[in-house]
Amino acid sequence: MIGHVVMWSLKDPADAPAFKAALDRCGDLVPGTLEFQVGIRADGLEASADVVLVSRFADEAALAAYQEHPVHREVAAQLGALRSERHVLDYTYDA
Repeated sequence: MIGHVVMWSLKDPADAPAFKAALDRCGDLVPGTLEFQVGIRADGLEASADVVLVSRFADEAALAAYQEHPVHREVAAQLGALRSERHVLDYTYDA
């Protein structure tokens, strides 16, 4: 399986709910998506980013299909203008 974690710092943290709403559109785009959670910074909890995506895919092909999907590309282009930083970690693991 493939874990896909992305964290964003936004130019304006007030954009986090709209950023999350746009990302949530991508949760069921392709077969092989096993988990798709989008979270935003919560007051009172430690955070070094404003938005996080934690997702799991059945294999590299499912992750690649997600990344190439037209809706994902559209959302990524839209959200790119809102972010100041982006960090990604893709990793493999056994179920």
